[in-house]
Amino acid sequence: MGDSMETIIKVKVIPRASRTEIAGKENDLYRVKITAPPLEGRANKALIALLAEKLGIAKRDIEITAGKTSRMKTVRVQGMSEVAVTQALE
Repeated sequence: MGDSMETIIKVKVIPRASRTEIAGKENDLYRVKITAPPLEGRANKALIALLAEKLGIAKRDIEITAGKTSRMKTVRVQGMSEVAVTQALE
């Protein structure tokens, strides 16, 4: 297995929501509601914290690789297969 395994997921963030949660999946795009506003990277931090909790991995193993200032984000998850990520987020 090793540490080389990684999964890329696409996330659409809905900031300033009433609660932080994964609000479903459309095709290969996860919709994630975040209570934080999209200021100073707060929504990004909240997204990483939520994913780390749901996936049971460290925050350092999750990286937003594209879309840091956009609602559409590409997120890299280190050390988990796509199947494992999908199961954990459903």
